[in-house]
Formats: sequence, structure tokens, C-alpha cells
Amino acid sequence: MKADEISEAQKIEHNMEQQNAARDNQIPYQETYRPQFHYTARKGLLNCPSGLVYQAGEYHLLFQHNPAGNNWGNFSWGHAISTDLFRWRALPSAIEPDNIGTVFSGSAIQDTDNTAGFQTGDEPALVAMYTAAGGSSPESDGKLFTQCIAFSNNRARTWTKYANNPVIPNIVGENRDPKVIWYDPGKFWVMALFLDGESFALFTSPNLTQWTRIQTLSVRGSECPDFFPLKIEGERDEERWIFMVGNGNYLIGSFNGKHFETEAGPFALDLGSNYYASQTFGNIPDSDGRRIQLAWLAGGVYPDMPFNQQMSVPTSLTLHNSGGQFRLHRNPVVEIESLYAGLQEWKDLDIKPGENPLQKIQGDLFDISLEASWQEPSSVASSFGFRIRGVEIRFDCSNHTLSCMGRSVKMTDDKNSIKIRVLVDRTSIELFIDDGLICMSFCFTPSPANYSLEFFCDSLPVHIETLSLHILRSAWSNDSASAE
Repeated sequence: MKADEISEAQKIEHNMEQQNAARDNQIPYQETYRPQFHYTARKGLLNCPSGLVYQAGEYHLLFQHNPAGNNWGNFSWGHAISTDLFRWRALPSAIEPDNIGTVFSGSAIQDTDNTAGFQTGDEPALVAMYTAAGGSSPESDGKLFTQCIAFSNNRARTWTKYANNPVIPNIVGENRDPKVIWYDPGKFWVMALFLDGESFALFTSPNLTQWTRIQTLSVRGSECPDFFPLKIEGERDEERWIFMVGNGNYLIGSFNGKHFETEAGPFALDLGSNYYASQTFGNIPDSDGRRIQLAWLAGGVYPDMPFNQQMSVPTSLTLHNSGGQFRLHRNPVVEIESLYAGLQEWKDLDIKPGENPLQKIQGDLFDISLEASWQEPSSVASSFGFRIRGVEIRFDCSNHTLSCMGRSVKMTDDKNSIKIRVLVDRTSIELFIDDGLICMSFCFTPSPANYSLEFFCDSLPVHIETLSLHILRSAWSNDSASAE
């Protein structure tokens, strides 16, 4: 048979065989429970994403990391780079603990106008702002939580701590997680900082070393704030500011450089069990224009693995106005298509109870998209969904509720159709419903022997407008663990 005559089904079978062989060999980055397109550290505990920034063609992922073990504590900033948001290459630890404290969460920016005066070459310096967690190590015993900065003049390969750290002394409790953004209308920096409880603060600075507090606000949730503007889709000259906190709750409002005014919210960006501590990338070029986000998929269990915890899939945030109601939508970045290795597709198909169009497909890496409709049941309860490696995703047509792994969410309207996108990795399932209006992120620990995949319906038929299943190849390569 000629190569161009190989069917999509054969391609899928071949890729599944390759995945199984790599998994069974337990080679680095191919272990049984190692995610294949979600970032993990090669060894040790991975925690909140920090210092997400783009420069000169490279995305920098910095993150809380315990390089010495899978337990909480002993935090430095781990570091990886990518040109496509999926194929990451590990670099040495970026920022290490000192006598001020271990290194908790923070952010990074490109100081394009050299406001801090750190630049030494032709390229703007990268500046990281992080929390020094005083009292979290013997060396910092008796110290408090403060905010510090470090800078790099060689594209984040090495970092120098500012000689006059900390730049913000302790304010209250374990104040932490500074997120810095450039406010172009005023030509100054703005920082969001978690204070205590559900209290947060905004600061401004002309130079990243001197900060003035301008506002205190309260949000239902704690830790890891993010603060950024977004254009309203379809309204070219209109934008709103988003204030988001660790659990994904966000406010929508306006900001004039002095005060953030809430107009709507709080709303929940993700309604699953494991989404936490998200952050968006800084310095994305205007020619791209996306607001790209990563989150920590917290709480996963990875038996006998050399690593602990994983990041979410990279997503793009958009702001929509539906009849005066503003909401964020969140969807996987288009770069995921670079991992597509085979496609099966069904269109205009009626599925009856007991039928399963996916019964011949097995595996653990999928991007599945479904558009389905149904006739409104009268007295008969009807539902449909997926069973993926033992995890059930069920949509109840009678009450318009989607359920997965103990979490349920009711759709925002009662239309008789739904769009569901499911990303499946070895230890995670992420749902993007109705074009990303509703999102649910989950970690799970499957049986290593279960690769089953099922689409099911109960009681009444379901009409599939389209059902597409892309099998994904691994994003890891042999140089993923290399260090410069």
C-alpha cells in the first residue's frame, strides 16, 4: 500500500502502538503517569506558574519548584522555554532561596524602556518580581514575607538579584504573589498583590524598585492575583480590565491608572476540581494579541513517579459581551494542532442507546470535539456523554446539566444543543463547553490497563452534528531535560 493510501484509522492505530511501546519502556518523560502535552518538571514538586513572559521568540515558563523532592517546600523558581507553548526545554533553576526567604510565586516582565536601569546590552532586560518567603527555611528564620526583584540581560539564562531587596517590606501576614503589568497610558508599572484573607492591593511604580499603594480590594478567593486588560470581541475600541485570583474567580471592570472599578462579577473561570493559581504571559507581541494563560492543575496523584503535579494546557482568554453580560471565554491555544497525529470524524449521525461510534479506538492522548443536539424529552430522563478511561462525562438533557468527577454545572441557557471539547492526557481531562464559556479541569489517576473510549446515550437518540477525534503525539523530545 502506498503511504498516501494509509487510512486515518491506520494512522491512529500506528500512533497508539508507538505510545504504548514508549510507555512500557518507562523512559524519561514517558513514564506511566507522565503527562504528554502538559508541562511537568522532570523531577520534584511543581507548583504555581510564575514569571510567564515572552521574549525574542521564546516563551518562558518559570514556576515554584522543589528540585530536591516531591514534597511541599524548599522552593526555587524552575525554568523552561518553548517556541510553541507545548515542546518545552528545561533550563537550570532561575532564582534560588537566600537568607531573605525561599522563592514563592511572582511574575516577570520585559523592561522595554529600561525604567529600572538594569539593561546592559542591546536587548531589554527581563525583570522578575517574586515573594521571598521569610521564615520558610533555617536561613531565613525570623524574617517576614517580602517582595523582591531579580533581572536578566541574557534572555533569562542567568538572573541577578537586586542589591537592595526587598523592594516592598512586609505589609501584613504572608502577603505574596506579585503580578506586574505595564500601564501604557500612564507610562508606569502596576502590581497586584495578595495581602491576607480575601484582601488584595494595587501598587504603581515608575521604575520597578519604588512602589506606591493605590487601592485595596476584596475578591472571593485568595492568593495569586492576575490583572490585565482585554479587548471586547467584536467591539474594536472597547476593553475592560480583569482582576483574577487563585481559585479562578474574576472581576470585570475599568481601570484609569489610579482605581479599579468593578462592573461585574465575581465569576468562576473554571468549575472543575483541579484548576488553580493561573497566570497570563507578559510581553506577547501586538501582532499576536492573545492573552495566553497557564494554570496549575493542583491535587493530582502520580504513584511512584519522579515528579509531582502538572500545568494546565495553555489557553487563550477572550472577553465577550452577550446582551450587556460580559464573560470570559477560555480555549486551548491553536498551537495544539502541531501535535495532531490522526483524525477520525463523524457527521450528521443519530446515536441510539447501546451504540458507540468510538468502540474501536483506544488510547490516552486525545483532542475530542462534539456538537450535538437532541429533542426535548417530556417525561423520559435522557442523557449522553463520554466514558474515557473510566471517567464519565455526562450531560443531562432534562435539566441541562453537565457532570464529571463529582462536579456539576448547569448550562446558561436551555437550548437543545451543546458544544463540548475534551482534552485527554494521561492524568488529566479538561473540558471546554460552548466555545469556552464554561470550563472544567480535572486530574485523575487511571488504571494503566484501561484505554477504553465510549460515546453513549441513554433512553433517547442523540444527533451528532459533528464528532471529531484527534489523536495527539507526545510533546516531549530527547532534549526536554537538557540545561544550558
